[in-house]
Order: sequence, then C-alpha cells, then structure tokens
Amino acid sequence: MSAAVDLRAGAPKHFLDIKDFTPAELRALLDSAAHYKRAGRTGKKPLTGKTLAMIFEKPSTRTRVSFEVAVRALGGDAIVLSARDMQLGRGETIADTANVLSRFVDGIMLRTNAAEKLHELARHANVPVINGLTDLSHPCQIMADMLTFEEHRGPVAARKIAWVGDGNNVAASFIEAAARFGFTLHLACPPGYWPRAEVLEWARDEGADVEVTIEPEAAVAGAACVVTDTWLSMSDSVDQAAARAATFAPYQVTPALMALAAEGAIFQHCLPAHRGEEVAAAVIDGPASVVFDEAENRLHAQKAILAWCMG
Repeated sequence: MSAAVDLRAGAPKHFLDIKDFTPAELRALLDSAAHYKRAGRTGKKPLTGKTLAMIFEKPSTRTRVSFEVAVRALGGDAIVLSARDMQLGRGETIADTANVLSRFVDGIMLRTNAAEKLHELARHANVPVINGLTDLSHPCQIMADMLTFEEHRGPVAARKIAWVGDGNNVAASFIEAAARFGFTLHLACPPGYWPRAEVLEWARDEGADVEVTIEPEAAVAGAACVVTDTWLSMSDSVDQAAARAATFAPYQVTPALMALAAEGAIFQHCLPAHRGEEVAAAVIDGPASVVFDEAENRLHAQKAILAWCMG
C-alpha cells in the first residue's frame, strides 16, 4: 500500500484511489469481482449484519443502484443519505459527521465534488470509506472497466487503451490504472483539457506508459479499447455547454475513428452518454460497444470492494 493508506494497526481499510494499491492487491480485487459475478445470487454473504451509509452530494444512477444492490447481495443493508437532508448540509463538520456515522454503520460511501471532503472523511472515520466519485477520480468505475476489458479481450497488461475527450476524473483514474495494471494508455484531449499535471507527473515517476496528444487518430491507432466520457461533467456549468461542444467536436468517437483501432477493438463509456456528441450512435449501439456489460460490472466490482473493506 502507498503512504496514502492508513497503516496503523486496526485502521479501517479505505478504498479511495487506484494508486493507493499495489498491482497484486488490485488483481486480487478483480479476481474477487469475477468470482462474485460467476456466483450470482449463490455467493457468500460476508456483510451479514453490516450496514453501509451512502452519502450523495451528486446525482447518481449506476453508483447508487449498484452499491445498494451489491451490499444487500452480500448480506448487508444500505442507508441512502443526501447531503441536503443531513446536518452536514447545514454546517456540521465532516469530522463530526465521520465520528457519528462510525458509531452507527460499518462503512461509508461518499459521492462528492471536492476530493478533500473524501480524504477528510477517511481521516476521521473509524470505519472504511469508499470513493463513489470525486471531481478528481472515479476508482470504482475503473475497476469495472478493467473487469469488462478482460472479460472481452483477455489480460489487459501490455495492451493499448485510448482515451478520447476530456482529461477528467475518470481519465485520471485510468492513468493510475495504467501504472498499476501495466497497460499502455494514450489520451487525446483538446488543449486546456489535458489531465492534471500532477497526475501525469505521478505516472511518469511510476514508470507508466502514458502519453497525451491533441490528435485523436494518433491516440486510437492500434488500440484494443477506445474510451470516452461526456463533454460536460456534473461539476461544469451548463453555460459552458456550447463552448465545450465546439472544442470537443473533433474528438467525437465515430465509426471512422474506431476503424483506426486494432481489429476487434471494444468501446467503453462510463455512462450516461450523449449520442451525437462524444460518441456516434453507430459506435455506442454497435457491435464494438460493451457499455452495458461495463455498467453491470460496477455491481460485481463493488461487491469485491465492499467485501474487502467491510468483510
């Protein structure tokens, strides 16, 4: 584990970012996720008698449903909390919230804007904290993406994955995954929308094979998987939509762009998608698309994460 993980004896086992784990630990989680998927409803129930609190400061479909179904499939229960309905939304400190919830529940999942909220919650909680998404990263999504790739195309190590579009939070977690899972990652992002410099610097220090370009064709050439995301993230103002559409138009994943990828390449998108914007309908609804397998695998990846954190 990296220094970002609390190594004190008896400390909670948080799941905050991909970079916090070793390749072997992440591989064990993927193997566990595949096991839970194969087992279906007959799997073990390591969370029997345990409760997960889920705090949402951002809208959610896949994160909420997959976590709630996952914890119940593992024998536990879930409580869904909205920040606007909690004292947290009326000025109670994150530290106090963490201490109180730690007396009631066995784990906390947070979906929020500021990554510092997540890390402060983890510093003060006495139970595991799971990153359900922040503006800086989305590790649960990437675990599902890795599971999906390997189901369709075998081991991801030494393969090439292409990211096309905004160098956002999901892209940042993909960069961390490239270092830990050993695949090549080429990102094509417009000027001004590259991944954060500190993420790229971390990747270089880790020896990751990560390149960033402004040319989608160069990034996609020979890739085994092409990934994109929405042009307008939840943290962006709707007033930015028109300007972003003009900036990102050359980065739409079209059939012509997919044709530059390796034979049999797959297409991934974390959803929700906007057909005709970041991806053409012919791609996301075509034979290369695995987006609904990817969405389903959020459930199985999160079973593995929950079992590791709380089991």
